[in-house]
Amino acid sequence: SRSGSPMRGVAKMAALARKRFWVFDLDGTLTVPMHDFSVIRTRLGIPASSDILGFIASQPTQVASRMNAELSAWEEEIAHQTLAAEGTLPVLQHLHGRAVRMGVLTRNLKAHARVALAKMDAAHLFEEESVLGRHEAAPKPDPDGILTLMRRWNASPEETVMVGDYKYDLAAGRAAGVTTVHVDIGHGVWPELTDHRVASMHELFETLRLADTPSGAQ
Repeated sequence: SRSGSPMRGVAKMAALARKRFWVFDLDGTLTVPMHDFSVIRTRLGIPASSDILGFIASQPTQVASRMNAELSAWEEEIAHQTLAAEGTLPVLQHLHGRAVRMGVLTRNLKAHARVALAKMDAAHLFEEESVLGRHEAAPKPDPDGILTLMRRWNASPEETVMVGDYKYDLAAGRAAGVTTVHVDIGHGVWPELTDHRVASMHELFETLRLADTPSGAQ
């Protein structure tokens, strides 16, 4: 956390580390950012001010179908080039070791998310039904995907965390009533949507590791 007294910050992080249900964005959060959205906007003729999925959905059926096919091919190509962000595997392994339930909520297709997780050697850490793409839930910032996972897990908002690098992730988390963690990789800051802000997944790992270390241990 970037705000408040050091002791209050420690208490906030200890509370975060005790959460039992974690939902992660994929691109730019778990992975090194690979998607240059200006490229696909140019290719598909989507204005810079328009949400890509929203714009495609507003098109006539045949046009939308062609655009979705091109978007999917582009996403698949990038999925095969996936690199884990520094700290991602330590965070996931740490949480997995604490028997935390984890999910991925992405605006990509689920199949491409599974490819990306496999490229990071992280696919085994997520149950098949806990990876949701844009066809399994309404795309973020809609909270539908988070709420779907919480129902499956029988999780309360107080026990659940949404981790992401962009305002859509944080807005979805806020709308679902869960704790939000912003992995700030330089897209901007949204303090009204953010409960905790870290500079990287590595910083999040160090935060969780220290919070789980018994007082006085080295």
